[in-house]
Amino acid sequence: MSQSHSETTPLHTLNPLNRFSDRADDYVKYRPSYPADAIDIILEGLEKNSQIIAVDIGAGTGISSRLLAERGVNVIAIEPNAAMREAAEPHPLLEFRDGTAEFTKLADKSVDLVTCFQAFHWFNPEPALSEFHRILKPSGRLAVVWNNRDKEDALTAEYSQIVREASNNHPAESRMQSVEPLFATPHFINVREYTFTYRQQLDLTGLIGRAKSVSYLPNENFSDNKLIDSFQEIYQRFRDENGFVYLVYRTSVHLGEAVN
Repeated sequence: MSQSHSETTPLHTLNPLNRFSDRADDYVKYRPSYPADAIDIILEGLEKNSQIIAVDIGAGTGISSRLLAERGVNVIAIEPNAAMREAAEPHPLLEFRDGTAEFTKLADKSVDLVTCFQAFHWFNPEPALSEFHRILKPSGRLAVVWNNRDKEDALTAEYSQIVREASNNHPAESRMQSVEPLFATPHFINVREYTFTYRQQLDLTGLIGRAKSVSYLPNENFSDNKLIDSFQEIYQRFRDENGFVYLVYRTSVHLGEAVN
């Protein structure tokens, strides 16, 4: 039996550099953040935060970059999409630069920590991991993080089903977390995983906006009243007394050390 398109298409071939250009505003407003425990484990055992130079690869509008900067870490945010960089909220410890995972333009052995939040699946894995190893100091740390929607939560499962059908089962929807390259690469050792729970509070506008921030869900789909009706229907069923629903994520953090 042949494999489906969703199982075989490398995500880095699906225009990762420009696919978010028309999503920047929705991305800023409606993408989920990450639990404090996830940031804690990424920084645990490293130098004093103010001594750390971190590079956040595929930083988007800087959601994760600011979480690190707010801890006192010096952050370089690498983001190839100009619209996303321009939409980012500034922070004094955060500097945005144009670059890609495969070509960061940073110096050899110049950083302590490389992070990839909700982005690694868009990279060409082995060239990216080779680049991360090049820029990390000896025994420097790599952190790869995903917010995976918790399909055991009823609302989150129904939201995911709507997105999956509206995106025509896009490969990224079924294969967001791509961890195999982390265990196969010769560049990193001691790869281990930690998992945390995160809840994103949304009103109806936020629920629809969260879906609009998904790069593989065509914007023209939102002119389809049937799609909007689907989100309105689950919102009305799951809303609390304050008018909010909660998408639930299982946040996975994979850490590894650069081979000297």
